Amino acid sequence: MALIKTVRGFIPQIGKDCFLADNATIIGDVVIGDGCSIWFNAVLRGDVNAIRIGNHVNIQDGAVLHTLYQKSQVHIGDYVSIGHNVIVHGATIEDYALIGMGATLLDHVIVGHGAIVAANALVLTGTVIEPNTIWAGVPAKRVKAVAAEQSREMNQRIAHDYAMYAGWFKESDNLPDTQVDD
Repeated sequence: MALIKTVRGFIPQIGKDCFLADNATIIGDVVIGDGCSIWFNAVLRGDVNAIRIGNHVNIQDGAVLHTLYQKSQVHIGDYVSIGHNVIVHGATIEDYALIGMGATLLDHVIVGHGAIVAANALVLTGTVIEPNTIWAGVPAKRVKAVAAEQSREMNQRIAHDYAMYAGWFKESDNLPDTQVDD
């Protein structure tokens, strides 16, 4: 069962039909919408400020979401995919955006609707990423615009795939664990 911890009187709120991996950690002032999946070793640490997550968001293995005390919050829209080992620190990510594996978003970053942040990109404090663009590098820079339809198709597919993957784990919750003998 995921670690869900109250801090400073803030009790995490989890929407309907969410999948929380056994070792996901959700702490403090965190509100998660419906149909989300929080994967293995993900940490949503709302101890110092708010984390707000929309509907049908997938936060993949090893991702960390955190904020600055009284200075920044995390806001994530609907159908967003946060890749493996991503760090989101006090940033806003709008609907249908995709954050690639290992990327880091620093405080006050805004990722526009349908935008893509490439794997291992470092998005510096205060950067505004336009909708339907791809950003990559260290520090991240705009690579190119992407047709809204192309961005929507890819980002929707990934978001919907993760809802399907989460369903596999929900189905197996009623089955006994299999033990392998040496």
